[in-house]
Amino acid sequence: METSRRSFLKAGALAALVLAAGGGIYRYANPPPPKGFVLDGEARAAMQAIVPAILAGVLPTEASARKQAIAATAERLNQTILGLPLATQQEVQDLFGLLALGPARRLLTGIPHGWSEATGAEVANWLQDWRTHRLALLRTAYQALHDLVLGSWYSDPANWAAIGYPGPLKELA
Repeated sequence: METSRRSFLKAGALAALVLAAGGGIYRYANPPPPKGFVLDGEARAAMQAIVPAILAGVLPTEASARKQAIAATAERLNQTILGLPLATQQEVQDLFGLLALGPARRLLTGIPHGWSEATGAEVANWLQDWRTHRLALLRTAYQALHDLVLGSWYSDPANWAAIGYPGPLKELA
């Protein structure tokens, strides 16, 4: 059976229309994710595990106050990241994405199970490994996590007294 040029062009145009309609339906049903940093699922659990490991020694010892301090710091951390340039937000998003992905988490951190089951000692050991790692990329990732968490903790004026910071000068406020 021989295909004419006209029927071939008609079939091509019909296929293009079908593909365009399918793409439109897909885009309508699955809107693109918002630009910027979004932390959810296992990535949020990673943050909840990292915050107390970095802030060990300065968090309250009473359980409910400790849990509240960790949650407040995690929220300030999220807001801090949202204030960074979009390119930096994407890099932090990629880091948390790797930490959330099971095989990558196991390979990069040595933590074999999910973040919610990770012990404080496991997380502290992993952070120490990254702090002194021979690869500059992992040392940089540790520094980023460390600085973001500490910056978020000390952005709360209630935590200034612990380091003897009286706050900004009254004349400048």
